[in-house]
Amino acid sequence: MKMKTAQTCTKLWAIIPAAGSGRRFSPTELKQYQKILDQTVLEHSVARLNKLPLAGYVLAINSQDQFAKQLPLACPERVHFCEGGRERVDSVLNALQYLQAFAADDDYVLVHDAARPCITLESLQDLVEQAQQQACSAILATPVRDTLKRVANQQQIETTVSRDALWQAQTPQIARFSVLKAAIEQALAAEMNITDEASALEFAGQPVIVVQGRSDNIKITYPEDLHLAELILTAQQK
Repeated sequence: MKMKTAQTCTKLWAIIPAAGSGRRFSPTELKQYQKILDQTVLEHSVARLNKLPLAGYVLAINSQDQFAKQLPLACPERVHFCEGGRERVDSVLNALQYLQAFAADDDYVLVHDAARPCITLESLQDLVEQAQQQACSAILATPVRDTLKRVANQQQIETTVSRDALWQAQTPQIARFSVLKAAIEQALAAEMNITDEASALEFAGQPVIVVQGRSDNIKITYPEDLHLAELILTAQQK
């Protein structure tokens, strides 16, 4: 599938928020720096994004992080670093503010989890092309497969939730630079709970479409996810 980004006047940027502590993974170790197939999780994630014709990518890292800048990241001529924030949304906003010196209002910005190393080029291309063709923000997502239960007190099932219109959000998530920045600033000013870029865009009244992704685009959250990611990456190389 041929990308259209290279033929348009707008540029494509990527932001990777990587300042989080990942407490569910480990109280002492950062999941983005764990090794899979001789590379860190972050290196895999960055390499996948750089299969797109990016103008550049911004890593939002902790101010005490001395490791990220030493990694042999893909396309080092494209890499920028900025200081991350307390929450993921703060890191993304810091990266957007950093990009103001380089990006135009109509440029597209992809935001991708540092710990999501199995994203495929096909999914990335689908996401960017759908956003361009429909002229709106977009996220990768998959339809919910399992039966969902709403649980009340003492772990008692309250009801079964219909999954017919439910999708599980993934990253990357894409929007125009100015649209995303304004949406996040507006949501933060209103003290909204922002769990991903789409939630800020939704709050700002911006249309966001879902582009069907793949179930193997996993996010490493727990230690056992490293083994699963290794299996997926190995299978994708065949």
